[in-house]
Amino acid sequence: MEFPGLGEHCSERACKQLDFLPLKCDACGELFCKDHIRYDDHKCRSAYKKNVQVPVCPLCNTPIPVQKGEIPDIVVGAHMDKDCKYNPAQQRQRIFTNECLKPGCKRKEMMKVVCEQCGGNFCIKHRHPLDHDCKRSGHSISKA
Repeated sequence: MEFPGLGEHCSERACKQLDFLPLKCDACGELFCKDHIRYDDHKCRSAYKKNVQVPVCPLCNTPIPVQKGEIPDIVVGAHMDKDCKYNPAQQRQRIFTNECLKPGCKRKEMMKVVCEQCGGNFCIKHRHPLDHDCKRSGHSISKA
């Protein structure tokens, strides 16, 4: 026995399966079978309305608030055009800033390498007291 009035056809163009328990998409309102109910499965054009992720500006890494119904790409683009605090000079921030105090050495290190004897800052090559002619008074330096 057939029930012609029961069920609905899936709204996905390639599917059109008759489903007796169709599911309604909460974003676009169309009816789908169990295989096409996810936003990605039916390429829902209204999925952005249900998206609760907070987009981040790719330039300044600031979270951009997006109101319901707004398209995140447009809001982030507007932020980049008007409110973005991106500073290109900040990108080129130098990390090798600790200069070696050994005369004639021009090397720079990322971290400070302080001599325990004289308290000077040196590169890895000149970090030992014998390598930078340490001038600490009082204690003699062993040549071991």
